[in-house]
Amino acid sequence: MSTANPESAVRDRYAAAARVPEAVLCCPVDYDHRFLEAIPAEVIEKDYGCGDPSRWLHAGETVLDLGSGTGKIAFIASQVVGPSGRVIGVDMTDAMLEVARRNAPVVASRIGHANVEFHKGRIQDLALDLDELGRQLEAHPVDGVDAFLRLHEMADRLRRERPLVADGSVDVVVSNCVLNLVDQREKHRLFAEIYRVLRQGGRAVISDIVCDEEVPDSLQRDATLWSGCISGALREDMFLREFEAAGFHGIRLVKRDRQPWQTVGGIEFRAVTVEAFKGLEGPCFEHHQAVLYKGPFREVLDDDGHRLRRGDRVAVCRKTFELYRQAPYAEHFEFIEPRVAVEAAEAKPFECAGTRLRHPRETKGLDYQVSTPAAGCCEGGANG
Repeated sequence: MSTANPESAVRDRYAAAARVPEAVLCCPVDYDHRFLEAIPAEVIEKDYGCGDPSRWLHAGETVLDLGSGTGKIAFIASQVVGPSGRVIGVDMTDAMLEVARRNAPVVASRIGHANVEFHKGRIQDLALDLDELGRQLEAHPVDGVDAFLRLHEMADRLRRERPLVADGSVDVVVSNCVLNLVDQREKHRLFAEIYRVLRQGGRAVISDIVCDEEVPDSLQRDATLWSGCISGALREDMFLREFEAAGFHGIRLVKRDRQPWQTVGGIEFRAVTVEAFKGLEGPCFEHHQAVLYKGPFREVLDDDGHRLRRGDRVAVCRKTFELYRQAPYAEHFEFIEPRVAVEAAEAKPFECAGTRLRHPRETKGLDYQVSTPAAGCCEGGANG
């Protein structure tokens, strides 16, 4: 069976899978059984995925689950983030949403708090609330060309005035084997939407299926393979570059299955989980700070264009200095603060393009002439 509309194929197949479980849509995943105990069997049996992004969540976070299905990852996340956190599930399939919404009160009663909500939407268009658009259509049916044009105006107005997920409103975006289901022509928009809804300093943790070779057109036209997480998979390197193109930094594979989940026509399809951070934006100011890359590589290039050679004291702005002190960078650096702190009001703009070294006198001070006795750093020894 061929298709010109992957979204219809996905919607139809997952609507059916919400009624009758379809084992072929799942990759084997070792979920934390402590969290599964509170989730009804119906949710677990009818929810499909290839990873567990909830393992990288923390208490108190606001989490957006893309393609939340019957709610398994959302319900796990609700327990991880706890009563001070919040979980938002977004899915486009009514049958999946019905299962998730019906079971939400059951999970809440078992874990002792209700912090999960489910909404109808397309993950590549997270500003448009499809439930609200549906209500508007009931009140104003499309009965001609003029009404059709007004529908588009109405959708644009809803995106602006009542977005489903507002700009910078989420700490973490998670997804479990859903990005590959989005039409290739809308993949760039999808990653841009993930970036848009994250707050500064937020992150995405995405589990998905990737491939080791380009998927040929013949496979992309197969509706069964598309809805089965095959035809829409991105090549592994291109999957990571989509995060980079959207503006993310600190992008890393936190899990990659060694064995393929499936091989089709010699092309290997496997599950990966990627973590990526938002936060490169912002002004650069000089605070006489430096970082020293500890290795193990001789040289690395970061996402902001800084080339860091092992052991060099590299001059960085305050923004970069603070970024490196956080995950996933901190363990790889030594951080050198100035002897006399530069007050924010006195800091001058810093030219962040390229790389330059920081002379020790820039941090110690040009007039630093202190002499000290040897520090007590030795223990034992031949004469100890």
